[in-house]
Amino acid sequence: MARHRFMGANSRILAAAFGVVGVTALAAVWTAQSGTAEADPGASRTPKPTPIVGQTSKPDPELPAPVVNMDIAHASDKGAKGVNITIDDGPDPTWTPQVLQVLKANGVKATFCMVGPQAQAHPDLVKDVVADGHRLCDHSMSHDTTMDKKSSAYQSKEILDAQRLITKASGGVKPLYYRAPGGAFTPYSRQIAASQGMRPLGWNVDSKDFKQPGVETEVNTVKNEISNGPTVLFHDAGGDRGQTVEALRQVLPWLKGQGYSFGFPER
Repeated sequence: MARHRFMGANSRILAAAFGVVGVTALAAVWTAQSGTAEADPGASRTPKPTPIVGQTSKPDPELPAPVVNMDIAHASDKGAKGVNITIDDGPDPTWTPQVLQVLKANGVKATFCMVGPQAQAHPDLVKDVVADGHRLCDHSMSHDTTMDKKSSAYQSKEILDAQRLITKASGGVKPLYYRAPGGAFTPYSRQIAASQGMRPLGWNVDSKDFKQPGVETEVNTVKNEISNGPTVLFHDAGGDRGQTVEALRQVLPWLKGQGYSFGFPER
């Protein structure tokens, strides 16, 4: 069943518990994220807008040391006019190939945030994503949007098991990012991911495609909200993604026409 929630800042209590210091406000608005690849869009939880603050933190010396930045990434490696297209919840045998086709036709590279069992079930699609020059992102095992309320052992297993399955399905290419389901990050999960070379990955613009609001609405959402930041969220699983495919077909040329270039989230 598809589930969604907005990404909010860690509470002060949780931050203190994990040694978070120096919380810095950001002006980005986080958006909802879809569930697993089951087609049940009507079961989505309606997200409520929540302003985000930064999650700059000091690593916990009792945990494995981060090898990449453990702060949640938003910026694009293409600079101020860069856009990061991110595709969540797949791979899916119906929709991932169509998304790949649209991306290729527009010369766009994207970041695919994959759910572990989906990658395991469709290794050919994972390899296709890599072969086309896109990047991989760990999106957990079960897409549990309440991960931030679960034990550290549970969080670690969700992240590391998915990393293992995605890497195996890809033929050895490791995910470079970790995106928490529904934005359910914790300082612990961010450090565990970063210790494995996966930068925590957020988003700034949600196309709302998981709700299937219509192609025009999805396109206009991106157009109206791209000023919020460079990282745009779409999905290639979790329901019928025909609208997503068409919205990408329309919005990618528009972004190019506005002077944007396409890149990857900063590492």
